[in-house]
Amino acid sequence: MRVKICGLTQTQQALEIVNLGADSIGFICVPRSPRYINPPKIRQIATALPEHIQRVGVFARHSVTEIVEIVVGAGLNSVQLHGAESPDFCDRLRQELPTNVELIKAFRIKTAASLADTTAYLDLVDTLLLDAYHPDQLGGTGKTINWQDLEQFRTPLPWMLAGGLTPDNINDALWRLQPDGIDLSSGVERSPGDKDLTLVKKLFEQLTINN
Repeated sequence: MRVKICGLTQTQQALEIVNLGADSIGFICVPRSPRYINPPKIRQIATALPEHIQRVGVFARHSVTEIVEIVVGAGLNSVQLHGAESPDFCDRLRQELPTNVELIKAFRIKTAASLADTTAYLDLVDTLLLDAYHPDQLGGTGKTINWQDLEQFRTPLPWMLAGGLTPDNINDALWRLQPDGIDLSSGVERSPGDKDLTLVKKLFEQLTINN
């Protein structure tokens, strides 16, 4: 199962989190986020990571040109769209991105009806990510989705669960929903962008128990 830890801002923390078992590291490219870091800093961290790690840039309200420039400049190999990007936008972005770059589309799930929004993207992206809805924040809120709304969710694409996941609730989430991957940020932090490695280690200990 894919494990993405998002909102990294420090090289050493990223390396230690990879050593603990993460296979995807997320960088926030949205300037108004408290976890934002600029492209040169992202590149500094990304180039220190093992080659097999997915280096994910999280974008919202960026243009296609801006995303491509940051992907190339920062050394990313995965793009996560976390705003209100349309299917047409995803199609245009796919055509401009290097061919080896993964495209993830995130959806903020307010109710079970929100899941229908994913269907228009199935032929345009590689991976879906389901996050909790918040009226003012795009992610990293610590809020969980109503998991009951997701229990019947099925999709032909790999999908990742986000939103309020912690070492304490991760096994319940996995048992109920069986996602292809998980994405944690605030649930393993001391403060925005500063990860708590004790919590990250506890997360992987819980995942081992689950397996």
